[in-house]
Amino acid sequence: MPLYKSISVNSQTCVKIWKIEESYNDLMKPLDLKPNSLERVLGMKSELHQRGFLSVRHLLREFGYTDQDLYYDNYGKPHLRDGKHISITHSFTFSGVIISDHKVGIDIEMQRDKIAIIAKKFVDYEFNYLKSDSEDYINKLTVIWGIKESLYKLFATPGMLFKKHFLVIPFMIEDGQTVAWIDYDNKKYRYNTAFFEFEGFTCAYVVP
Repeated sequence: MPLYKSISVNSQTCVKIWKIEESYNDLMKPLDLKPNSLERVLGMKSELHQRGFLSVRHLLREFGYTDQDLYYDNYGKPHLRDGKHISITHSFTFSGVIISDHKVGIDIEMQRDKIAIIAKKFVDYEFNYLKSDSEDYINKLTVIWGIKESLYKLFATPGMLFKKHFLVIPFMIEDGQTVAWIDYDNKKYRYNTAFFEFEGFTCAYVVP
């Protein structure tokens, strides 16, 4: 079972990453899914999405949970029945879960050049320090997207816009961390965030 990476962020928070190498059948065999989870996975048209969904359930097992311990609210945000906070992500051949005593968010993104095409949709303030001709431009855009996606998952408030309400302060890729702000509804919220790169992917998460 390819648990790819496990990170103890602090005493209350842990991140686990899964590399999805198994077939759909191999991932499905050991799992006991709730009826609505089974219906959901069987209704997915892409096997890649099915395997991503199932790999998340394997990550839950790594934490000591089962599919029965997980539920989603009306906004699609995942929750655990014991009250701990959880965030989930999967991208192509990797999935990730972060669990904490505090609100958290996590995102995994493949590093792709086409992110530069949509940069204006989610970047505003950050253009002040980004250089489009730098070698790490794509990597930095991917970090910014991942951080903003993680914050969005944490806050789970409809109407929030990456470009308008989220701000990521300057960082270097080798730093592996930075500070981000949410400016929404006349209130400001400060968050510590972390990120790392692996096999052409970027993982970003909010540090409680």
